[in-house]
Amino acid sequence: MNELIVLWAALVAYVVAGSVAIIAVVLKKQPARAILALIALGLILHTASIAMRWERLGHGPFITMFEILSSNVWSMMLAFAIAYWRLPPIRPSSAVVMPILFIVMGWLMMTNPGEGHLPPTYHTIWLYIHIGFGKVFFGAVLVATGISGVILLRPTAFGAGRFERLPADSRLSELTFRCMAIGFIFETLMLIAGAIWAQDAWGRYWAWDPLETWAFLTWLVLAFSLHARFTLKLSPRAGAILVVAVFIVAFLTFFGVPFISTAAHKGAI
Repeated sequence: MNELIVLWAALVAYVVAGSVAIIAVVLKKQPARAILALIALGLILHTASIAMRWERLGHGPFITMFEILSSNVWSMMLAFAIAYWRLPPIRPSSAVVMPILFIVMGWLMMTNPGEGHLPPTYHTIWLYIHIGFGKVFFGAVLVATGISGVILLRPTAFGAGRFERLPADSRLSELTFRCMAIGFIFETLMLIAGAIWAQDAWGRYWAWDPLETWAFLTWLVLAFSLHARFTLKLSPRAGAILVVAVFIVAFLTFFGVPFISTAAHKGAI
């Protein structure tokens, strides 16, 4: 139970940090140091919880839905913390990102923390490489989604007075493009590493099972969003809508497919 207590403490730190960040946007304040300190505290506690469970079970956090949700909350929070720290102009995007993270954290708290069985096919370094690339991809898309949310909210009554000091929409759109480009690179690497793992585990590189199919669909939607930005000269708002669409498809791939897939490769055991 110690690992769960530490995890709940981490989630409390995240919630407090996210709440302060959202209130700061509403009140037009920027207590960045306090927010970063709370996020860092949450990440330290969360890392300790994952390490305790890893040590106890002998495998990483990628077997059960509880472990997948926990590790993705950790990776998404880390990605946003780095962006929040290194890119001060996008800090108000926390008003978009944090509610998304709150939803996933709420889902995590309602999920059974029981143990899962580690299949023999998971005993390979390529699984870790595959998952690592996937987490970088999803984190980059999350940051892009937060910035896109600012672009979409700016003309509204809520955003008119709260996002006025941010860079112009064209500058924010450029930042989303860079994040999406990073995401595209790492999702491509994720698919390649996954194919190598599949060959090692099941004797085939690709079988069009539900998770592989949805991962490829996510790659296509992401590729289309990047291509459209170059060829169709999309407005910042149109580009932001495409970014949100990519995030929705990616979210369904990461968290929806495990509920419907019956294949050996399903994302959660």
